[in-house]
Amino acid sequence: MMPHNVNRLLLEGVVGSTAYGLATDSSDLDYTGIYVQPTADLLGLHPPQRERGTIISRTVGVDSCCHEIGKAMALMLSCNPTASEILWLEEWTHATDEGLDLIGLRECFLSARRVRNSYFGYATSQFSRLIERGRFAGSLETRREKHARHLMRLLWQGHTLYTTGHLPIRVENPERFHDFGRRIAADPDATAARELLAEYETLFDNATTVLPDEPPLEDLLQRIRRRAYLTDQQHGITP
Repeated sequence: MMPHNVNRLLLEGVVGSTAYGLATDSSDLDYTGIYVQPTADLLGLHPPQRERGTIISRTVGVDSCCHEIGKAMALMLSCNPTASEILWLEEWTHATDEGLDLIGLRECFLSARRVRNSYFGYATSQFSRLIERGRFAGSLETRREKHARHLMRLLWQGHTLYTTGHLPIRVENPERFHDFGRRIAADPDATAARELLAEYETLFDNATTVLPDEPPLEDLLQRIRRRAYLTDQQHGITP
């Protein structure tokens, strides 16, 4: 669940390995959410900077990450995989009307170039972690397995989104991903991961995307800000 200091929560759901169907006995439960900053905070002499609009909380076995609506939308427009996936869950632990508005417009955050660059870029980052963990003695093989699983997931999700316009969250065959992770854990050079990256680069190159150019979503953000402002007025809060 979200930290106690997060209010005006618009949307919240369980993400990560649990949502993907890849959780193991050691996996944490991951929550993500979107909230709206009170209007008074935005209109003062020192408004919070958008890049700082994230609240993170960690307790034993539970991690949570919550983005302010302005930052969340900016990340979604960049097709950031971890920020975008909340819009594509099958169910949510909390959803307001504004949160449902975001879900209803989830396709409007997509653009072909950014989906390819973001998902392929994140997968490449996971590959770099595999190589680094393979080079040093004492590196945790369980972490290598996890990075390998998520590399495969990101490539599969990104290509599916690129070609169909729909982001699948739960993987189709979890054991295939776990097998891949175990193969990588036994190979310091992560050869199978390198080959998978090359395979998906070719798939992206040869694919026909259904995604449009990035459309503007300024109107939705303005409506959410206006509702927050009216809520402040109704409660006698002066900006």
